[in-house]
Amino acid sequence: MPLIEWKDEFNTGNPSIDQEHRELIGLINDLHEILRKNVSTSDETADFLGEIYSQISAHFALEEQLMREEKYEDYTGHKTDHDRLLDDLRDIMDGHHTGSFESMEQDLSNQLEQWFSVHFSTFDIKLHNQLGH
Repeated sequence: MPLIEWKDEFNTGNPSIDQEHRELIGLINDLHEILRKNVSTSDETADFLGEIYSQISAHFALEEQLMREEKYEDYTGHKTDHDRLLDDLRDIMDGHHTGSFESMEQDLSNQLEQWFSVHFSTFDIKLHNQLGH
């Protein structure tokens, strides 16, 4: 069972953004499945976390550039939410590296599923509605 199910309320109306969001959710779901089945090595898990971090960082950078170009009114709040997720991901990566994450799967579930559900259906919908995408 996937960690994050795509929901209609996640749709921003911008097909390319929605596709990127689906791909990010796919990566997170793949990692969740690997962790759930306990079939990866520690290095493979670290690589997967690094890939997720890289993809999300790139997506956020493009979205933030668009917000700056369009002089988006809630840029600061939206970027703060991006920064919060990246901090959470770094905490997960650090915890994995040091072996201090005994329940990594549960931490992923609690942090990422909740973050994506709220972020997509609030911040991203507001952004793309205002920009007319």
